[in-house]
Amino acid sequence: MNKLAIVKTIMTDFSKRTCIKEKSCEPKRYLWTDAFAVCNFLELYHLTDIMYYKDEALRLVEQVHHVLGRHRDDDSRSGWISGLSGEDSEVHPTIGGLRIGKRLNERKEAEPQDERLEWEQDGQYFHYLTKWMHALNQVTETTEDPKYNRWALELAKTAYDRFSYETPYGTRRMYWKMSIDLSYPLVSSMGQHDALDGYITYLSLLRTAEKYGNLSKELDIGSRTEGLYQMASTMGMDTSDPLGIGGLLSTGCILAQLDTLRKDEVPSDQLYDILRHAEQGIRRFLAEDTLKYPAEYRLAFRELGLSIGLHGIGVIEQLLETQSIEGVNEKMLRSQLELFEAYGPLQEYIETFWLDEENQKSSTWTEHLDINVVMLATSLLPNGYLRII
Repeated sequence: MNKLAIVKTIMTDFSKRTCIKEKSCEPKRYLWTDAFAVCNFLELYHLTDIMYYKDEALRLVEQVHHVLGRHRDDDSRSGWISGLSGEDSEVHPTIGGLRIGKRLNERKEAEPQDERLEWEQDGQYFHYLTKWMHALNQVTETTEDPKYNRWALELAKTAYDRFSYETPYGTRRMYWKMSIDLSYPLVSSMGQHDALDGYITYLSLLRTAEKYGNLSKELDIGSRTEGLYQMASTMGMDTSDPLGIGGLLSTGCILAQLDTLRKDEVPSDQLYDILRHAEQGIRRFLAEDTLKYPAEYRLAFRELGLSIGLHGIGVIEQLLETQSIEGVNEKMLRSQLELFEAYGPLQEYIETFWLDEENQKSSTWTEHLDINVVMLATSLLPNGYLRII
């Protein structure tokens, strides 16, 4: 299997289909998918040294900001979500957050919630914003242009300040979904892994900010990072959802790389705990036997999230071969990593299953085509997303 050739084809088709460069069609932007797509284009650039792929990543970043950073065409409001205009809006394109990119407009504050319909309605998700922060950070690492990290930091400040709130008991919690302008919650419950994902993403942003001279009072997210850690400490990690498990493994992979660079900031047992809960989650997921279902009853992007995360185990193992991970009991960590050896065939099975042309004819594949193909590409060439150093 020529993975590079497959990913080239996937990303070229995605670019044409969603109108990143084409002038004759309407751009089709969706924040989660586009975050992974940016990382995929950067990885293709790293592997081929073809400037087109880096340029495509930068074009996609600009388009996401100009589409998802602005109000919808079917909204009575217009302009940037942040309320900025002119040069200020171009200098600070993420400061008002970014829309999800859902098919339908958001639910108004006074309207009753329809749980099924809410999945199709626009707004802002914290865990989508953190994915975009990560993508912007990867762009800075590739281009050595600090502005992308600055945009990620501005987005991090806004996201924490608008999504989190203090309870009457003095603790801090987060909303799962906010309105487009971040003025009211659309879903009040808290995402299980949102704070953990945010904490590790914010640590990564700080590391890059230090490297490229972006640490300043204006862009300081230190207290917000601590707030996310405190919230994450109150949330359980147990899940049997493959996308959730993959998210744990991916954040664990990034945390392992941060451990080697920010020894004073990372709790020593957090990586071990993340891996332990992820491995338990895989066992629960496999016990449900959903991988035996035909493609029509499965969601590719959720399974591919797990496949991407499993690639992160190899990154952690490589780190252990070249350097110690500060504060970690290496014997315990190696023992935990050994448990994942049994899941190597699982990663290969997921990728092979969704590469099959017959399975790609299923409605669950075609109805979610863009997110499916982009995450398949990430799974085939995961380093653009998983490696931060």
